[in-house]
Amino acid sequence: MGQTFDLILSGGTVHLPGGPAQVDVGVTGGKVAAIGTSLGDAGERIDCTGLDVLPGVIDSQVHFREPGLEHKEDLESGSRAAVLGGVTAVFEMPNTNPNTDTAERVHDKLKRAHHRMWCDHAFYVGATADNAEHLKELERIPGTSGVKIFMGASTGSLLVDDDDALARVLASGTRRVAIHAEDEARMNARKDHRVEGDASSHPVWRDDESALIATRRIVGLARKARRRIHVLHITTPAELEFLAQHKDIATCEVTPQHLTLAGEDAYPRLGSYAQMNPPIRSAAHRDGLWHWLRQGVPDVLGSDHAPHTIEEKAKPYPASPSGMPGVQTLVPLLLNHVAEGRLTLQRFIDLTSAGPQRIFGLVGKGRIAAGYDADFTIVDLKKRWTVGSEWLASRCNWSPFEGDTLTGKAIGTVIRGQRVMWEDSLANAATGEALRFEATEFA
Repeated sequence: MGQTFDLILSGGTVHLPGGPAQVDVGVTGGKVAAIGTSLGDAGERIDCTGLDVLPGVIDSQVHFREPGLEHKEDLESGSRAAVLGGVTAVFEMPNTNPNTDTAERVHDKLKRAHHRMWCDHAFYVGATADNAEHLKELERIPGTSGVKIFMGASTGSLLVDDDDALARVLASGTRRVAIHAEDEARMNARKDHRVEGDASSHPVWRDDESALIATRRIVGLARKARRRIHVLHITTPAELEFLAQHKDIATCEVTPQHLTLAGEDAYPRLGSYAQMNPPIRSAAHRDGLWHWLRQGVPDVLGSDHAPHTIEEKAKPYPASPSGMPGVQTLVPLLLNHVAEGRLTLQRFIDLTSAGPQRIFGLVGKGRIAAGYDADFTIVDLKKRWTVGSEWLASRCNWSPFEGDTLTGKAIGTVIRGQRVMWEDSLANAATGEALRFEATEFA
């Protein structure tokens, strides 16, 4: 007599730590209980014939804008977009209003998110010159993904741009610190490079050197502090070449936008809708990112989902805000790159599940294995479809990829054994829980 499970996923190609296999997965109590064939009976069975069952995709950089900026997005709408796109967990950023920079504000977000967000979640604590000495306690709050530093000004008021303050932040705590690396002094000095009404001047103003100077600075400071860092949304091949020499202390992220868009096409076609920080750069930059991706340097893919309303983005540059939505299109964009031969499915899994688990110390996530949370992103690698406005769930109601025809789509999102999304339909209720980290579970 076979075992009885809460859920069995059957008939699909399951991507295990050892590679793809034609096996079934049995789930009990929200965790993977068995992997094999002829597993037995289940309260629910999902037929995955013709589909690939991937470990749940983790997007380690999103801005869901709550509290204070809910006209752009909130925790419910942003996480709804996430699960519709196949994302099972997110790390949300602290540049809200007020900023997430105290214990009270972290707990407020966790309370707002519980069973209101559709996916599992954690929240970054924003570093400031004022809270530097308290970060070692703040980063230990269960449900926090660590500390975030903005070296260059972006949406919101979080900014730590001088070396003394950065050193104080890095000296306070032990977890890996996430970095927005653009050099504020250089960008202030180059403001006259902005051309009124011309968003293509954005990467001229926030140039390669702005990024490379900041990345070199933070790596040097991290070495002095003996503190691990994670450099977000890399846009230049020179940064990746540099970071390849410092993998002992620095991990890094690239985004689907910077791997897909090129300034020569994006700014004439999209105008300020292509504006983000750091900027979309040239096709040569994009191709250089792919080169270093093939060399294995980037550790994760994050969407940097940063929505603004159509009315805000329609303002003439540089009055238009920087940022674009991306959490819902992360999986299909990358699957399209898989279909077109630029990325292997194995590397996609490494960048979106195994990578985040490894560098941030997530508990029970990042692989399909007995005892791990039953988180699955179930995809149709061959599905040919067009990104339409009716599919988009972000409150901002636009995407730079609207109208694009892609190959590959998430068909199902399963989180802790619960089918949260299937064929673009959502479950009856949101059941998102706070993520767990080794650093906070066993502090």
